[in-house]
Formats: sequence, structure tokens, C-alpha cells
Amino acid sequence: MSALPPLTAVRAFEAVARHLSFTRAAEELGMTQAAVSYQIRILEERVGAPLFLRKPRQIALSETGARLAPEVTHAFETLRSAFADSRGRIDGMLGITSVPTFASHWLVQNLGHFQLQHPNLAVRVESSPRVVDFATEEFDLGIRGSIGVPPGLAGHFLLAADFTPMLSPRLADSIGGIREPADLLKLPMVDADDPWFSLWFEQAGVTGYSIETRPISQLGSQNLEAAAAIAGRGVAMLTPAFYVEDIAAGRLIQPFDLIASDKHSYYLVYPEARRNSPKIKAFREWIIPATEPLRAGGATRQP
Repeated sequence: MSALPPLTAVRAFEAVARHLSFTRAAEELGMTQAAVSYQIRILEERVGAPLFLRKPRQIALSETGARLAPEVTHAFETLRSAFADSRGRIDGMLGITSVPTFASHWLVQNLGHFQLQHPNLAVRVESSPRVVDFATEEFDLGIRGSIGVPPGLAGHFLLAADFTPMLSPRLADSIGGIREPADLLKLPMVDADDPWFSLWFEQAGVTGYSIETRPISQLGSQNLEAAAAIAGRGVAMLTPAFYVEDIAAGRLIQPFDLIASDKHSYYLVYPEARRNSPKIKAFREWIIPATEPLRAGGATRQP
């Protein structure tokens, strides 16, 4: 297979053939007229025949040049179209990575409202606890749980990841009801080694909580812990803003008003350099006011 000629020379030929002018081709390509002429000579040497007929004050395509010009023009149009389509697909696709609890308890339930406002944007969501690298992965923005905005990113506070014990009414009834925080020690705990338990009991003034005699499980995400609590498997430490409907429906109860904090919050984050991207701006301007009810529902602490 013979090697292709230098792309710079082919570009110069396409521009000169289109304009039938070395001067105008040079202006379009940001080259000097001498540089364009040099690239044409390189291509003519590769082809083995003149591509242009030099006439006083004008040029014309040679027979060989006239055969090549339409094919080269078509090839460049194909390339332009391919890159334009790729750019359009990138601009028309919003990639979101979100921690599982926020994704399952708020984002997927409300994302349809955003899509109705922006029907030209396709949305791809990955629900995962992993921290993606925006520089190497095809995500535009993320919802992360952290203490403050991660370094190197722009960020916006969405919701404090505060917590309080919740359980099914049936489990509470199994010990005659929950009257004081210490009553919870009589019940099984979902993910008993979750540090939120120790923090909450400490803030509630309850001593004696230990994981040494409790079965240890690691469900890995708050939404799974909530499902276990609803099923009556134990007490779970949950962020109350996410479970308003479960409490209203009687699937869960929140026996105490005390809500503890480990200073973690949920943030919308994205690379600072992409702040003015239209699709990121559109999502930012939607999600911040859309999550206001979460912040107003008893989880209003901001760092």
C-alpha cells in the first residue's frame, strides 16, 4: 500500500483548487503564498504531474488536477462532516456520575423534568461510589459526597449528608416502641460498624454502643441500608431528606429529631475549565433550585 502524501500538501491543493488562487488559499490556511506554492510542488512531485497550469494573472487546474480535485474535496467534506457529527454528539450528550444514594433517591426521580426543559440533550447516568477522573473519562459533571468541594473542581452545595436512625414501625413495635435513644440498643443494626452509629449515639448522650457483639455487614450504600430497614432487618442511619415519602407512607419511622453530622455533603462538581459549557450551565441552573426542597426539609446545614 503506497503511503499517503502529506496532509498539509493535500489541504493546500484542496484550497487552491477551490479558490483557483494561491493568495486566497494562503489567507484561508493562515500560510504564506510561498508556503502554499511549496506544498503544491511537494504534491506534484508525489503525483508525478503538474496539478495547475500557471497562466499570467491566473491559474487553472491541469487535467490531472481536475481529476483529483473533486475526489479530494469530497474526502475533506467527509472529514468535516464526521468531526461535526462527533462534536454534535458530544455537545448533545450529558454524562453524569453520581453516588448511588443521591442517584436513586433524588436524581432519577427528577431528571425527567430537566430533560423536558432540554429535549435536545441526551443524558447518561452512572450510579457508582467510585470517583471518576474527568480528564480521562467521558463524564461532564458529577454528584459527590465529600467534605468540601474536591480540589481542582468547581462545585456547588446541594445537600448536607446528615443522618439519624430510622427503622420500620414493625421493628419498633417488637420491643414495645422507641421512647428514648437507648432503646435502639435493643435492636439489630444495619451495617453496625457504620461510624454514623457511634457519632449519633455520642451526640444523643448514649453510652454503651459497641459492634463487638453485633453481626457485621457492609451493604455499601445508603439506599440498600434503607431497603433493609424497611424490610425490618434493623435500624439504619439515613439522611432524612431522602426518605420523606417512606416516612409519610409508614414504611419507616424517624423516632428522634436529633440529626447528626460528620460534615459530609453532596456537591455538584465539574472541571473549572468547563464552567461555561452550555450543557453544564443548563444542568447547574436546573439542579440548584430543583434541590431547594431537600435543603429546606431539615437538611439546611452548609459548610
